Amino acid sequence: MAALDVEDVKISARKGSLHLVGKGEKSRDVPVVPELREALQDWLTQRPETDSPALFISRRGRARMTTDAIDDVLHGIARNAGLDDEVTAHVLRHTYATVKIRNGVDIVSVAQLMGHARLDTTRAYTRPSAADLEQAAMVRYTD
Repeated sequence: MAALDVEDVKISARKGSLHLVGKGEKSRDVPVVPELREALQDWLTQRPETDSPALFISRRGRARMTTDAIDDVLHGIARNAGLDDEVTAHVLRHTYATVKIRNGVDIVSVAQLMGHARLDTTRAYTRPSAADLEQAAMVRYTD
């Protein structure tokens, strides 16, 4: 999020994408769901005028937000939502991948969305949770 520039956001009336650059300077374009497309469009109309190319700028409006500042915003949102858990960008990234996998999105698609070069990296999101294992232990076999 901290590295995104305004030019990385491509939005039209019916679709949108974000150009992301990950580890090793590998880049990819990911589609943007309608709710995020709308939120990004709103932000772009409210974003203060600045010479900075950054999509998200500091409170003073002159510099790119730091990762610490973004974490502060996320913590505030989580606190206002009444969440007790530690919410970070990294936790949200893991949650995104896990939810996609558990909702039946194929692992290859999730790997592409996440920018993983190896499926083994994505496969970590398919591990069962403690609740999954507990539920599996309760299943009875019938003849």
